[in-house]
Amino acid sequence: MRFAVVFEKTEMGWSAYPPDLPGVGVAASSLEETRDLIREAIALHLEDLRLTGQPIPPASSKADYVEVAVSA
Repeated sequence: MRFAVVFEKTEMGWSAYPPDLPGVGVAASSLEETRDLIREAIALHLEDLRLTGQPIPPASSKADYVEVAVSA
């Protein structure tokens, strides 16, 4: 499965969360480590949902960039 993930720069490094999976989030000192941790956290969360008989929510969030003109 493929989920959108939001990565945010923090004072201590990086954090990440998938909007479609409430309660799942990670933080680490580097972006690379944060990517690895969020991938693992999502996999563990999905496995827990399967084991407890809960439905896996559909990946429905989209991410994109929007350009905005900034006047001086």
